[in-house]
Amino acid sequence: MKILNWYVTRGFLLAFGMAIAILTFGMTGANLIKVFDLVSQGISFWTFLKFTGYILPIVLTFTVPWAVMVAVMLVFGRMSADSEITAMRACGISILQIVSPILIFTFLLTLLCLYLQVEVGPPFLGKSRDLMKTAAIDQPLALFEPGKQISIENTIIYIDDKEGDNSLKGVQIYTLTDTGKEVAQDISATRGKLLVDKEKQILTVQLFDCLLINKAPGAASGNIGTDGPQRLFSEELSFSFNYGKEANEMRVSIKPKFMKLTDLMGRIRLTKELNKDTTELEVELNQRIAFALSPIAFLLLGLPLAIRTSRRETSVGLFLSVILAGVFFLSIILCESLSMFPHLYPQYLLWLPNIIFQIGGAVMTYRISQR
Repeated sequence: MKILNWYVTRGFLLAFGMAIAILTFGMTGANLIKVFDLVSQGISFWTFLKFTGYILPIVLTFTVPWAVMVAVMLVFGRMSADSEITAMRACGISILQIVSPILIFTFLLTLLCLYLQVEVGPPFLGKSRDLMKTAAIDQPLALFEPGKQISIENTIIYIDDKEGDNSLKGVQIYTLTDTGKEVAQDISATRGKLLVDKEKQILTVQLFDCLLINKAPGAASGNIGTDGPQRLFSEELSFSFNYGKEANEMRVSIKPKFMKLTDLMGRIRLTKELNKDTTELEVELNQRIAFALSPIAFLLLGLPLAIRTSRRETSVGLFLSVILAGVFFLSIILCESLSMFPHLYPQYLLWLPNIIFQIGGAVMTYRISQR
């Protein structure tokens, strides 16, 4: 029996390892597109590695259950097609004995997902967002990309080209009015230079050979009394911006999706004491636990489907695993979106996918075991 259990477990672990690697790489890569763009502009590679480490725990909570279903479909689908399961049952070995090592392994994966969902993942996800917001403080020159609009304070900047780290070509600057709806000044320059004071978080844009058009009366100086735009030429102009101001003024309060379990439960208790609605917070709490229990649901549903799959239908089994995983995750996300409608009790509705998958899978497994 030990040899048989090791045979089944080894096949499952190999398939699970390949599935988790491919799925995690795919989901992580989708989140790294913007980071790759920033790295190409000058953001340090260390920032890229930190961002990857921060989002990995949350990504794993999605890919681990998905990889469990894929591995089950592959391994037990092949064993069923090769009549290995039939041979084992003919020797008096039940379905439960065949899958018992995988059940234990899946239970351990469920505990891992629960830990990632309630303790590690949310705060790390918050750190990843903060990392991207504050990346400009460490490397503000990376914000300047040819053809891309840069908005700082009440100013919009375009550049045609960039040479080296701080030399610009074809600079266009628009300063807006206090309302932010109209252009006060239109400034164009053939070339420019960027100067950064990281200690004070001040970015200075020096322009050379520039044309300044005042479109609003009194926009640049107090002695403009004529109507219509006024054109001025200057050999040199400078603009200074506090590029760290926005990051330094970020709200101190933490969103519920970035809280640990203890902090989230404390927020729920405090909100109840203030006689306020806690539906959104309860949805966040229940969603995390529902996601964490999904490996068991995926195993119970994937097992009978895999046993019913013949060799020529292996691709169909993989397709089914993708569809079922998508339905599961989308159902929970849909219930989460109902948090604005407390009368629908979305905090309880989001348990339906888990209940349906687990009961449905258990019933189908029982029927197969009785044949």
